Amino acid sequence: MSKYYNKSIKEVFRNKIKQIILISLASVFCFVVNGNAFAEDVVVSSMVVSPPRQKLILTPGETYHGAVEVFSSNESKNELKYSASIGSFSENGGDNGKDDYGTVDHISRSNYNQIMDWIKLEKTSGTAAPNETDILRYTINVPEDAPAGGQYATIIIRDDTGDNDGDDGNMVIQNAIQFGMIIYAEVAGETREVGSVIENNVPVISFNSPLVVSSMVENSGNVHTDAKYTLQIYPLFSDEEVYSNEEEPMTSLILPESERYNTQSWNEAPAIGIFKVRQTVEIFGNVSTVEKIVIICPLWLLFIIIVVIVAIIWWIVLKAKNRQKS
Repeated sequence: MSKYYNKSIKEVFRNKIKQIILISLASVFCFVVNGNAFAEDVVVSSMVVSPPRQKLILTPGETYHGAVEVFSSNESKNELKYSASIGSFSENGGDNGKDDYGTVDHISRSNYNQIMDWIKLEKTSGTAAPNETDILRYTINVPEDAPAGGQYATIIIRDDTGDNDGDDGNMVIQNAIQFGMIIYAEVAGETREVGSVIENNVPVISFNSPLVVSSMVENSGNVHTDAKYTLQIYPLFSDEEVYSNEEEPMTSLILPESERYNTQSWNEAPAIGIFKVRQTVEIFGNVSTVEKIVIICPLWLLFIIIVVIVAIIWWIVLKAKNRQKS
């Protein structure tokens, strides 16, 4: 009796599983079929902030007037709503110019972001109709005792259109949370332009393509500057360049009292080859140049070469021992 009972339970269980699978497949099918209709009901809210950055020369005791343009792209059928605030700007020490900005509540104050207290926004919120631009004006009141050197801040524009239903009942998806217009300011006065190249690394061997070189620079002055990076590649037995960015070197803005790690790459590097590689790094007139012979060789090929060399050495040793015995 228990045998038939257990069999009945198993059959019920299997039927339930089959029902769940069928319902799931039907749901997916309905979602795919109605996908186009659903997509037509979705409105994407897009926002463009211009300019993305401004470099200013400020004088103690004077007032500077500026503006930010907030554009609502024509992809949106709804009115763009945004809010504005003053935030910090700082380097995170990462690779190739990655920076951070945040609100005033999430930063530690320094001599280089006092400008956050000098900036006054005309308004802290605004709207823009589709395919139209709203102007956000601001002033910078520079104190008489403002310290000479760099000052940095961000005007943060947040898309507040929201993840909710629009006026026409369509769903609005917020495309970007916030944008920041970065202000690089230099207050007139006595400045220190001091920097150094901490590391300038060109590898002796590269196991894959692209070939990558790296460097670390330090700005110990009180103003920002652009570090310049040049990469030149030559064949082993020739002075004819196969790659060079000497005419348009890479640049990276370095804030005061900060370090920055940077990489350059030769994307067209072959899988196998031997080249002369030269990297030149410059900051505040201090130049560091490193040139090395670099072998580009896949790891598997290097392993085979090592095995062959070891085998040859072993064969030579065995042959020498056999001669001694004879």
